[in-house]
Amino acid sequence: MNNAVEVAKGIYWVGVNDKETDLFEALWPLPRGVAYNSYLVTGEKVALIDTVKAFFLTDLVSKVKRLLGEDKPIDYLVVNHMEPDHSGSIKILKTLYPGLKIICNGQTVKMLENFYSVTDDVVQIKDGEEIDLGGHVLKFFLTPMVHWPETMMTYDKTTKTLFSCDAFGGFGCLEGGIFDDEVDMSYYEGEILRYFSNIVGRYSDQVQTAIAKLGDVDIKIVAPSHGPIHRSKPEHIIRLYDRWSRHETECGAVIVYGSMYGNTAKLANAAARELAREEINHIIVHDAARDHVSFIIRDIWRYRGLILASCTYNTMPFPPMADLMAHLENKKMKNRLIGIMGNYTWSPGIMKRLKDFAQTSGKWELLSPEVVIQSSPKDEDYTKAAELGKNMAQRLKACQ
Repeated sequence: MNNAVEVAKGIYWVGVNDKETDLFEALWPLPRGVAYNSYLVTGEKVALIDTVKAFFLTDLVSKVKRLLGEDKPIDYLVVNHMEPDHSGSIKILKTLYPGLKIICNGQTVKMLENFYSVTDDVVQIKDGEEIDLGGHVLKFFLTPMVHWPETMMTYDKTTKTLFSCDAFGGFGCLEGGIFDDEVDMSYYEGEILRYFSNIVGRYSDQVQTAIAKLGDVDIKIVAPSHGPIHRSKPEHIIRLYDRWSRHETECGAVIVYGSMYGNTAKLANAAARELAREEINHIIVHDAARDHVSFIIRDIWRYRGLILASCTYNTMPFPPMADLMAHLENKKMKNRLIGIMGNYTWSPGIMKRLKDFAQTSGKWELLSPEVVIQSSPKDEDYTKAAELGKNMAQRLKACQ
């Protein structure tokens, strides 16, 4: 989008869409790009809330100049988060606006120096401190480890707009609409969960602390640094984040298999069929070798049941499965049911690794039977896989 968009009286979206980057953080696929949301708050003084990736600075500045005119300065830059997709334009922006004062917290000060050698005109604020722009009053809430140590949120008391930075944001460009009542939120909520589960979810305890800090704040608009702005149902996105960070799940199952020649996949399909026969409606089957791990993690975060089925590769789990397990161990998910199925030809250690994962990743409840086959499934193996699916279904029905 070429022009700024009014978010509330005196507040404008001046962000950009990035359709050039294939992988966010060089890790997470962006099939529909990503938006870097920056906001201009205009009172007697002018504040810019976060910047954009350096490559897109010209686009941001052109929007600002069309709003303010060529000569009117930006007085303050509020740095909610130092990750370069939000801070990458800071150094150049200071050359364009020499009187610009940078508003940040103590954790940010050193990062500004380390990333960009910026030390001048830095104003350090504390939790709960306010700045009066004349017509808008900005209040700052420190939210460390959501998801970096310097992260904070900025709240405009006048319009009751929360600039939440990475929290409540998600992948996907803003194509025409920028508000939750202008876009297909069924798509964006999936991408918000993918963002949360892969990037923020590990810090769920800190998310809970941040949500509690905002408990008494009257929020009419949630304006994150990625994805749509929530103006029609701001409480909905906050409620979703609350559920996800409490590790509350929906009643469904994710089955992930790693299979070189299709034999282990047959076990996964047998378990999936039994889950369906038992009237579990939400079943997702992922091929670990073909489906990107970020989508698998998103679905596992959403649903309570998980079945892992892996063949053996060089005495270890199939590498894409091992990668998934490493990610899951790092995420510290809780409150899951897990079933395991393994396949080997000459090295039977696969089940020990799967069982160790089940017992240590989040103290998940390990269901029986533990299915192990040698090379290809026999009739009795299909029966055991179906039994595991049935047992999973019975446990899932208890949460419906």
